[in-house]
Amino acid sequence: MFRLICARLPQKLKHRPSKTSHANFFSTSSLKSIEGLPNSKDPQSLTVSFLQDSCGFSLELAISYSKKLNIENIENPNSVLDLLRTHGLKQNHIRYLISSRPLLLLADLGNTLKPNMELFKSLGFCGASLAEMLSKYPAVLESDAYTAVEFFRAHGLSDKQIKALTMKRPSLYAYNVNKNFKPKLEFFKSLGFSDLEIAKLLYAAPRVLQTSLEKQIIPKLQELRRILGTDENIFNVIMAYCVMHRPMRVQWIQPNINMLVSHGVPQSSVLKLLFAKSSPLLMCCNRFSEIVGEVMELGFDPNCIKFVLAIVSMSLNSKTLWEQKVEAFRSFGLSEGEIYAAFKRQPMCMSCSEKKIKKMMGFFVNKLKMKPSMISKSPNVLLHSLEKRIIPRCSVMQVLMLNGLIKEDIGIVSMVTMAEKKFMLQFVSKYKNEVPDVVRAHQGKIEFQGLPIAMEI
Repeated sequence: MFRLICARLPQKLKHRPSKTSHANFFSTSSLKSIEGLPNSKDPQSLTVSFLQDSCGFSLELAISYSKKLNIENIENPNSVLDLLRTHGLKQNHIRYLISSRPLLLLADLGNTLKPNMELFKSLGFCGASLAEMLSKYPAVLESDAYTAVEFFRAHGLSDKQIKALTMKRPSLYAYNVNKNFKPKLEFFKSLGFSDLEIAKLLYAAPRVLQTSLEKQIIPKLQELRRILGTDENIFNVIMAYCVMHRPMRVQWIQPNINMLVSHGVPQSSVLKLLFAKSSPLLMCCNRFSEIVGEVMELGFDPNCIKFVLAIVSMSLNSKTLWEQKVEAFRSFGLSEGEIYAAFKRQPMCMSCSEKKIKKMMGFFVNKLKMKPSMISKSPNVLLHSLEKRIIPRCSVMQVLMLNGLIKEDIGIVSMVTMAEKKFMLQFVSKYKNEVPDVVRAHQGKIEFQGLPIAMEI
């Protein structure tokens, strides 16, 4: 019987229909997949394989990037990858670099890539900082970086400043130093700017080197000279707002100054407003006029410095953002009258972000048990750093109170606004031998959980 079954089994299998027909096997979708695979006879096969195996790209991306380069020998690409890894770049950083600039794998290793990497290393770039800088402008690795760095050094920039400048705008290295940079610096020197002042300008606003000398820099400086008169004032304005490359119109300065003078603002206050960072005097005249009008309506005295501070603070806020900040204060129970009273006492309290306002108010009200109305009467406390100043100081007070060492009367506002040197002498240095934890508390190493004894406001 067993022999009979075995003899008939092949016959049954032979006539059983196949689950996968030939038609299905050679479907269109299958052909597309096969066509996408690298072919050993295809000139791009080595490139695709290298991009997959060594760089970690998917087949689809490898095929796409292979259209931009043709690897005939993997020796140079491998050396490029090894060099990048040696300087602290991770695989994800390398993948990003190659995807942005595939031809980097074929770069001149000995004459360009390796010297540039060593140069950037000498400036302090390595690992994360190198990756961040290269992500902004991968082509910097194939630039004449040495000539640019030597140019910056020759004009008074320290390596630390050059590193900061490079991090801000690595695309500077794409420019011809003698053709693009030298004429600008010679022009600034012709105005009487010292090498130190030029170095400060480049450090603060490297983009000025990418700005047209004839179309932007010269016309703007001529207008500034007409308005400001002295080179010192011109330099201060340039440093404060970097107007050489800003789209803001220098021509707005004079009408805005005239408006202030017409309201009785003294020249000394006008200059302070002019030298303020993000100077409101460079704003559109219509918006500036609105702000001045609002400041006048609130009762600020044009002869007082708070008038200028109010203009600066308001200029930093759109109308929508201003209302959001007012609402943030209101959410802690302050009336609109109390909010504007706080603004009149310290106009810069409205320069704080909405997030900071909520965070600071929450800490003072919930952790230090202050009444919101008391904060509105002492808005200076909002200008300090919560993490770097207020919480560490509160932690010091916490330690001293737990050890029964706080005897003199001191209020929260006084404690927060006290000069750092005085605070150190009065509460840290004085007790550090008796209670070493005050040092750790001041360093932010002891968690603040609340004051065990209520302090005066």
